[in-house]
This record gives sequence, C-alpha cells and structure tokens, in this order.
Amino acid sequence: MGKKKNRTDTGIHRRDFVRTVGLGGPVLAVGQPQPPASRQAMLHTFADDGWPSLRGYDRDHLARVALPLGGIGTGTVSLGGRGDLRDWEIMNRPAKGFVPLMGQIGPFFALFVSDDQGLKDCRLLQGPLDLDQYEGSHGSPAVNENFPCFRECSFFAAYPFGRVVLSDPDLPLEVHLKAFNPFVPVDVDVSSIPAAILRYELRSRSDKPLRAVVCGTLPNFIGIDGSETKPDWKGDPVPTGANGNRNEFRHADGISGIFMRSEGVSREASQWGTIALATPAREEVTYRTAWAADQWGVSVLDFWDDFSTDGRLDERPSSENEIPPGSLAVPLTIPPQGTRSVTFLLTWHFPNRYSWTARQPGPSREDWVGNHYTHLYADAWDVATKVIPRMDRLEARTIEFVRDFLATPLPREVLEAALFNLSTLRTQTCFRLPGGHLFGFEGSSNKRGCCHGSCTHVWNYEQATAFLFGELSLSMRVIEFAHATNDEGLMSFRVNLPLSRAQEFGKAAADGQMGCIMKMYRDWQLSGRDGLLKQLWPRVRKAVEFCWVEGGWDADRDGLMEGCQHNTMDVEYYGPNPQMGGWYLGALRAAEEMARHVGDKEFAGVCHSLFEKGSQWMDENLFNGEYYEHEVRPILDPSKIAPSLIVGMGSIKRGWPDYQLGSGCLVDQLVGQYMAHICGLGYLLKPENVKTTLRSILKYNRKKDLRDHFNCLRSFALAEESALLMASYPNGRPTNPFPYFTEVMTGFEYAAAVGMLYEGMTQEGVDCIRQVRERYDGRKRNPFDEAECGHHYARAMASWGAILALSGFHYSAVTGVLQFSPSPGRYFWANGWAWGTCEKLPGGQSVGVKLVVKHGRLKISRFELTGFGWNDFGPINTLDGGQEVTFEIRKSG
Repeated sequence: MGKKKNRTDTGIHRRDFVRTVGLGGPVLAVGQPQPPASRQAMLHTFADDGWPSLRGYDRDHLARVALPLGGIGTGTVSLGGRGDLRDWEIMNRPAKGFVPLMGQIGPFFALFVSDDQGLKDCRLLQGPLDLDQYEGSHGSPAVNENFPCFRECSFFAAYPFGRVVLSDPDLPLEVHLKAFNPFVPVDVDVSSIPAAILRYELRSRSDKPLRAVVCGTLPNFIGIDGSETKPDWKGDPVPTGANGNRNEFRHADGISGIFMRSEGVSREASQWGTIALATPAREEVTYRTAWAADQWGVSVLDFWDDFSTDGRLDERPSSENEIPPGSLAVPLTIPPQGTRSVTFLLTWHFPNRYSWTARQPGPSREDWVGNHYTHLYADAWDVATKVIPRMDRLEARTIEFVRDFLATPLPREVLEAALFNLSTLRTQTCFRLPGGHLFGFEGSSNKRGCCHGSCTHVWNYEQATAFLFGELSLSMRVIEFAHATNDEGLMSFRVNLPLSRAQEFGKAAADGQMGCIMKMYRDWQLSGRDGLLKQLWPRVRKAVEFCWVEGGWDADRDGLMEGCQHNTMDVEYYGPNPQMGGWYLGALRAAEEMARHVGDKEFAGVCHSLFEKGSQWMDENLFNGEYYEHEVRPILDPSKIAPSLIVGMGSIKRGWPDYQLGSGCLVDQLVGQYMAHICGLGYLLKPENVKTTLRSILKYNRKKDLRDHFNCLRSFALAEESALLMASYPNGRPTNPFPYFTEVMTGFEYAAAVGMLYEGMTQEGVDCIRQVRERYDGRKRNPFDEAECGHHYARAMASWGAILALSGFHYSAVTGVLQFSPSPGRYFWANGWAWGTCEKLPGGQSVGVKLVVKHGRLKISRFELTGFGWNDFGPINTLDGGQEVTFEIRKSG
C-alpha cells in the first residue's frame, strides 16, 4: 500500500510558490504548494470578476492576516484571513486583539443554504480555526469557535481590496467575501469614509437552484473599546463600558439595517457614538434587534435554532443584555451554476477624540480635539445612507486606481511594499482634526497610540502621503512651521494638542527639523502653491537659522552639524556624522531654492556657501573609503549646549558620550541623499562615494540568515530571516553604541533600498525590499502591519519611494516639468494633486508617449524621458481629469 498523504503532502516543498493571474497584475500565493486540480481551479476562478489581486495566502498563512478597513483618520476594523472581523479600532484608540463579545459570541456572518433535493446547511462564513486557538483553560478561547465553519480558506489582497475564498466539499457552492473601503488618490474625502464594505458572493456549483440566506450579527458595544476591563467569574478580564445600549431596525430609501446607539454611555466619552449594520438588498430582509437573555448558552441556542431552521430571523423582545446583538438576514436565490451576491456596510461615528497630551485624567472640554470625519456625517446611519447610493462608483474608482497601479511593470515586491503600507493611513496611527489637518503617532501600541506628536524625525521618511494626498501632506507642513516653530526657529519635534499648545514640547530634533525643510520644498514643488510658500517662508528661514544659534547644531556656520543632535535613534549625537549631516545639506539646498524663488537672494547665497563647505568637508573627512563615519566630538560642558537640544538621551560620562554611532556603518547614513533624490535636489555628496557607501551597507549590514545574530534589544526579524541591520562595526565598535544598532526596522531598510534603486543598483534594492515582504507572510506577521515602535509604523511608508525611483517619476508644478525614465510600459503616476498613467512605446530613435490624467489637474510645460529626450508644450498647460495627450519624443543628440 502506498504512503497516505495528508492535506499538505503534495510532493512539493512548502516554500514553493504558485502564481495565479488576477486582473491588473500577478497574484502570488504565499507558501502555497502546487494544489490539486480542484483547488487550483478555485484559485483561478476570480481572475475575470473585475477585482484586482496582487498576493494570495493559503490556509497555512492566514493566522496573522488582518487587513484594516476604514477611512483616513476614522479608525478601522480588520478583515482576518479566515473571514473573521478582528481588531475593532473604531473608538479613537488602537485596540489590537479586541473583538466585542456577548459572552463568547462576537461579530459574525453566517450562511443558510437549502435546495429541493434535501440539502440544508448552516455555518459561519469563516475558514477553520488556527492551531494556536484550540487550547484554553475552559476550552478553545477563539471567538465564535462553537459554530460550524468552512473547511477550506484562502485570502487574496491588493490593498484596499481583500478577498476571502471559502469552500467545503459538503456544500455545492463557493463563497467569496470581497471587502474594501474606497481609496482614491487625491480625493481625501472619498478615502476618509468611516465604513467597511463587505460583499458576500455565492457561486453555485449545483445544477439545481439554491436558496441561500446571509446573516450578519454585530453586538452593540458602544462604550467598549477594550481599554477597560473587569474580571468575569473565572477572574479573566472582560472589556467593559457599555450602558443602556439600544438597537433599532430601520428601512428607508431602499436601505435596511440595524442602527446602534446608547442611552447610558456619557456623551463626552471617546467611546460614545453610533454604529450601523446596513444593506441595500432589495429582497425581503428579516432581523433581530435583540437576542434572548444570555444565560448558559440560551441566547446562542435560540438564535441557531431560529436561523438554521429556515434562514429567517424572528424578532425577540428586548432583554437585559448589556451588549445587545443586532442581526440582519438577506435571502438570495442562486440559479444553477450561477452567482448572486449581497452587500453589507459596517459604519461608525465617534466624535470625541481627546488630546494626546491631555491635562486632565478624564474627558474635558479643554482637551477635546474632535474628528474631521464626524463633521461630515450626522451619525453612523447617515454614513450608510450617503455611501450606499454612490457605492458602485466609489468601488469603480478604487478599482481603477489599484488596477492602474498594478499594471505598472515593476517587481511584485515593490508594488506590494508600497501598496500594502498605505493601510497605515487608515489606522489609529493617523487622525484628522476638524480643520482637516492630518496628525500621526509614530505607530500604535495595543491599546493606545505610541509616541505622540507627528514626530518629525519619523514622519520624514514616509513618501506616500505627499504623492497620493498632497492636501494632507501640506496640512502637516502648516502645522510644523505655522504652529510648532517659535520665533527663534525652534520646531518642537512633537506637536502637543490642541494647537494652542503646539510649541509646549519645546525640544528640537536635528534630523526632524532639517527633514521638514526638505519636505516643505518637496510639497511646494508638487503643489505649485507659491502663496503658501511665501506665507510660511519666514518660519522656514527661521528654522534654518536656528542651526546657527549659540550652542546650536552649527554654531560656527561651517556647514557641519557638530553640536548636540537629538535624532530618530532616540539619542543625542555629538560631532559631525553622515545621518544628520546629510539632512542638513539637503535642508540647505532646499532652503537655497526656496529663498531664490521668494526673492531672498542673500539668504540663498548663505545656504549655498554652507552647503558647498559642508559637502566637501564630509567627503574629505567622514568618508573612510567604504562608507561615512561619525566623528565623535564630546561637549564636556552642558552649559555650552542650547537647552532645547538636550532631550536627555546620550549623557556624557567620563568625558565620552554614550550611544554614539562612531565608526559604524549605518543603514540610513545616506537618508539625506534619499530625500534629495526624491526632491530632485541633486547629489549632496560625491556620487561615487554615495554608490560605494550603498555597496558597503550591503556588504556589512545585510544578513541573509539571522540565526547566529546577537541582538541586544527588540526583534523585528529573527531566525532564518534576511534583513539589513541598523548598523555594523567592521572597524571596531564603541562600548555602548546607539541602542538600536543590532535591530532591524523596515522603514530604514526601505530608505537604503530606495537609495540603491536611485543609484542603478536595481537588483540589490529590489532584493532588500523582497526580504522585508517575505517576513510579512501572513503566518509569522500581518502583511498590513509593519511594526517598529508600535503597529502600523509611519516610517514604513518610505516604501513608496521605490515607485518613484524605478519609474523615474519627478514633477514640479512650479516649472511644469514632468519626468520619467525611458523604460517602456504603462506606468502609474501621482503627484498628490493629480494621478493617471503614462505609457511609453519605444520605436528605435523615438518613443511614443500617451499621458493620461485620471483625476485632478496637472500643470505641464515640458515632458522629459531622462537621458533620452523631451517634448516642450510651450507655456504651462493644464490637463484636467479625463484628458490625455499623445506625442512622440525623438532621441536627443
């Protein structure tokens, strides 16, 4: 007798990959061995239904998958890889692991299906449990584990689209849960809707008609965000906070649903608000606004007996349930071999956000800052009634963006890193105040934001906001210069709230302040907003001049940062070093260009002179032939340091400061050059030294296997994984270097990789990005959550820089010049104010170009294929959304 194979024994190593094809680009099924014919067909069935897909995850790579669904600044609920809904983070704070429960029952969607041949089945629309959810003190701790579910499950994604594919040999149909939230570059309001859209698509394999019902159930958990708990009878913590919660069935204007409110939760609480579960279904909808009393399983049994009998729900009188569930059931008739679908919307509205630097221990008006999105909608039901009539159009526009993006002929890992990290903008890492300004923590801890203040030295790295939502990016520049920078030029690198307290933090970060100057230049160039530049210029200039104050970063004005330099390593460097020095050189170049534009020629000359001196000195004195080192220069007398520069990390002991880089090879020592390339400011240092340095970072910092690596702090990569270390010390190490030197962090890896791409080290840069994404494989880590100091870390959005580098995209609304590389293909582009595609068709000595604007307005006077040729349009022309131009560029020279 031959060997009996188990489910995963296919004769192919489990690390092999399967490629399937989805509209708009390839789908990579992670960890998926070559499936049997039936399962392989299942993976291909959705290739023609209009939804783009980029990467797939098989049953063994679903445990950590959690795709955030929600709008920019609204919070999210996450779609789990099995089809479950987890991490309910809609009440103004992170809530990792929080699922609202009534007893052991959480939110779920269930299916009832029957036919005339005796089929009758009822189960949750979820895949099987993960193995780590089997054991607990009182049985499985998994939410909703007591319901039957589907046996087979896969997950596919191209953010913001997530698809869960469910099948079972006992059922004559396959279910595709297709979930998303509208995301359209440039259109901030459309991308900021507090909703999760869930479509259940039932695909029959039967030759007979099927009757099916999809039922959604959601506990009314208003008042509960997971942050406060009380012990249950076992002593285990149970989230608390609900009081007087009520559910109401509504049907109007073709929309049916359950509206959830509270009569007992304080109207000042951040957990006070409304929730809705709604559907636009035209079929007869049955519902419950309450379940039977929750005693010894009675409520669950009563629901299951009711729904599993015929798929209909019978209303129950209001009970004393603290968290009353609401249920909504929609019937469908599926023709033989046909497909039918039903759509549900989860919407929310929680208006009370309080300051991240609150002065009072509880809710108070002086600490209230509010949410922008709650000023656009009256409540959660208003969200549903405004979104449902536009839902098809919103979906089509989102599909258009993602498909155009995925059609760009770039490596899959590059597309994935850029696209999936956009989810951070939707999480509780980010929020918008009523005035529309965007703010962000560095990341999100499990129950609260991590490191407040739109920390400048972290947010310096990310590029996605500026190139997709220019309005939001510019709003951050307004906060930094108009509010956080004082009359001396000191920019508080953490912004306190409300804005009347913006300068209270009172400490300056060397890299943070210099990076903001470069970002001001970048955002001005992308937007062409001369008026705003002139308005902010006095504070921008002050921010540069602050470098030269007594006891400051460059008090002797020699173009070098030598003073006490607090930075993103959370320490103070002393003496000239490549990381701070690069940011300073980039800021001087940016300030020079802005000064010339506003007519401040004298200041432009000063910046130019300092840049020239500093650049030459760094090449001659910090470059060791392989990379740039840090020349430590202790300041023995603390009174010689400007007080606002000392945050208190990196004290000098016995004449030598702790936590210095020293002779180390730092992963992002060229971060200033990374930003200068994106800004189009040219080289800050000798090009040959820049390229040599990047090769040295690969040589010394890249670890193809971390099993033998000692790490003295946090582990974001480990075991057999590959990564770029924060620093290496081939020439000897200080006794106590900066604390993170043995760690791995994705945002820094991306900055180094993008630098490689700009230097033509394409394969090396792509390999570095690939090794990051291989670590976020769904089994070990969530593909939509690159962590550093907290989940959904802002720095990881540096990944968008790879799109810019590989496409050669650069744009100036000031001059109207648009640039691309001459590489053939149809490329997605976005400048924060418009987006579209650019198709290049080579023909020997000429290239045919088709430039399309899909949304927004593009000012253009000249189109360049870098190193090939250009086309002049004369005076600046404006292309509106929906317009396109075609032309030919002949090779110059």
